[in-house]
Amino acid sequence: MLANKERRELFSFLSTSIGDVVKEKKPQEVIIRPPYFGDINAFGIECQNCEGLCATSCQEQIIIIGDDKTPKLDVSKSGCTYCDDCATACEVNVLTLENKKHLDVDVVIDQNSCMSWEGVMCFSCKDPCLEDAIEFKAMFMPTINQEKCTSCGFCISRCPSYAINTQERK
Repeated sequence: MLANKERRELFSFLSTSIGDVVKEKKPQEVIIRPPYFGDINAFGIECQNCEGLCATSCQEQIIIIGDDKTPKLDVSKSGCTYCDDCATACEVNVLTLENKKHLDVDVVIDQNSCMSWEGVMCFSCKDPCLEDAIEFKAMFMPTINQEKCTSCGFCISRCPSYAINTQERK
């Protein structure tokens, strides 16, 4: 039989090992910046003295000012329309119309979580995609054509199984 001390050490070891596995499986948060910046370092410098006008001007209300006082996008409820309002509102010129580009992330479908990949007919991601970037092989198996995708994020909030996410651009 194990002594109390040995049991504590064993359970401590097991819980630490399990905790490490859980930490490893947690996806790393991808910070999505508004699509109008030229210098990524300007967020940490110029946004410190800003009033967050980019966030208050966002029509979709997806710009969140973080604890570090920099704007990031939360596409879990809506997507970016590339309306230019955040760039127009930016008084410190971190965001400018001259630097307009697509969001700097790839949108990906997790096939293991996607209902269509499991044989359920679902077009929730395809319907809001204005670029027709989500293509289906047969009636199922959706994939994202990265050449067409603007990374706007509208499909992310529409997925009922949370199978669509962003990842750092390759």
